[in-house]
Amino acid sequence: MSDALELETPTTGQLSTSSPLAGAIAETLAQWAPPPKIRLADWIESNITLPADVSATPGAMALFSYQRGICDAVDDPGISRVSFVKPVRIGATMLITAIIAAYVKNDPCNILALQPTLDDCRDYVTGTIEPTFAASPALAGVFTREKANRDTILSRRFPGGSFKCVAAASPRNLRRHTIRILVMDEVDAYEPSAEGSATALAEKRTLSFPNRLIFQASTPTNAESSNILKAYGESDQRIFELPCPHCGEHFEPLWRHLKFDKDSNGEHLPHTAHMVCPANGCVIDESSKPAMVEAGRWRATRPQVKGHAGFKTSALISTLANASWAEIAREFLAARKDPDLLRVWTNTLIGEAWIDKAGEGLNDSELQARAEPCGLQSIPPDVLLLTAGVDVQDDRLEVVTLGHTATGAIVVLDYDTVHGPPTSDQTWRDLDDLLKRSFPHLLGGSLGYDAAGVDSGSGSHTDIVYRFTRPRFARRVVSLKGDGGNRLLIDRSSKQGLYIMGADTAKSRLYGLLGQPTLIRFSHDLPTRFYEELCGERRVTFYKAGQVRKRWERIPGVRNEALDATCMAMAVRQLCSVDLTRRENEVRNVITAPKIPTVVHSKWMQRGRQ
Repeated sequence: MSDALELETPTTGQLSTSSPLAGAIAETLAQWAPPPKIRLADWIESNITLPADVSATPGAMALFSYQRGICDAVDDPGISRVSFVKPVRIGATMLITAIIAAYVKNDPCNILALQPTLDDCRDYVTGTIEPTFAASPALAGVFTREKANRDTILSRRFPGGSFKCVAAASPRNLRRHTIRILVMDEVDAYEPSAEGSATALAEKRTLSFPNRLIFQASTPTNAESSNILKAYGESDQRIFELPCPHCGEHFEPLWRHLKFDKDSNGEHLPHTAHMVCPANGCVIDESSKPAMVEAGRWRATRPQVKGHAGFKTSALISTLANASWAEIAREFLAARKDPDLLRVWTNTLIGEAWIDKAGEGLNDSELQARAEPCGLQSIPPDVLLLTAGVDVQDDRLEVVTLGHTATGAIVVLDYDTVHGPPTSDQTWRDLDDLLKRSFPHLLGGSLGYDAAGVDSGSGSHTDIVYRFTRPRFARRVVSLKGDGGNRLLIDRSSKQGLYIMGADTAKSRLYGLLGQPTLIRFSHDLPTRFYEELCGERRVTFYKAGQVRKRWERIPGVRNEALDATCMAMAVRQLCSVDLTRRENEVRNVITAPKIPTVVHSKWMQRGRQ
């Protein structure tokens, strides 16, 4: 064997690494070697491009440190579940999209994305997935639909795998799928079905794969029924901690750590919002937030849990302009007096569950003790609009009158009864006379009813109520039918003159207001039975298809007509598009002394007079 083709070294007999044959072998093996493992976060930043119609910051996707930590959990082969309790304004949807893209490109397999409804599926695929893939050169053309492969908007095939996006609202869509990667978004919006939990049904489709990934994310809702909080409770429960720029101590930024000043008149100044370090009381300005977030870290509070990574944070760590501490404080001040707005603020920005205490701890005697000297004959100055709710009984009509202020506060002014059966024309004539009344206002003018809702839910009286309200529709006297579930407070029906009232929504809102004395006040003219009936229902918990649900039930032995009539009067307030500033001016003008016209005396008419 010639020296030029020497295969062994003289001393060891091993293959010489400098020989041409060894180089050829090494080159061949290198071609067959799998591509090097790329960290998911690095691949996303190198390959995902955000289009302008998807992101406010188009261009190459740059991850925040908290997003990189979630990517590292997805990378970890020892983790098969990731649960993310997400607020808004931290880029969660784009992160989920980027994770899906990484599997499509680098680890093709069967992928299933679950959204609450079919409309959500279409919006996600056409509004986020397709534009992002089209804008990213590494992904362009991957999801091009081919009729030959029976691709649809929500179902695509690609080399080595498939992608489907289905609605949790249709459990039958979860059958016939065998998937390795399951991505479920907004799981708290999934409604239970007769077949059970949509998340549980979807997870069963992954059982064939030992290397599966179940990724679920959602903004939390109610504490007792939140799917994402239940999943997070089963995880290692990671929290995102920021280092204090002054003392270096790490802490999880919570709402109680955010402070803002007041002016000399006691008015809150949200633009002064700042963070206070819980360790040493250091005052942290907003300008320090970007560096703090970049240096932040995820810490598992239950490290003994393996295989399930859970992440939970709030919009307080977002560096987006619309999530500044000042903006979050401003939105809190705008929402704090309205339970519905405060619920949204708590869920979406703070990332916490809403603890619904509606109907708990209400005491009719305590409510009555809040009564103040006012009524229909002495309407408070801040009340500028009147509405009525009429509950129909077999032998009478129960009428509650509410006064509404420009700030949204409610004053219960009167609880009256129209005696007589609803089958009698005289009963409705009496109600009509009642609703035509006007009352003196402390500003000097008078107020009449701006709207009234009459209960038409009783099958025996429905047509009678319609005959009364139809001719009076121009006066905003309408028929109301209560309906349970998660509905709007009031919504127009297909039947002319009929509105559907979300009964559960109305009661939850009313009971939330009752817990805040400044938001709902009472006239001292109200009878004791009004307060007893106002507290005549309670919310009970039950289970449906394994999911926690709540409903309102009447307390045995207690009537609830006042509660129903109050809810109706509160609901029809939304039918009144009254300019309250103009209304106040109109009321004040009534008592303004009329201007005496200037009289110019004619010298010709005055001739000869002293």
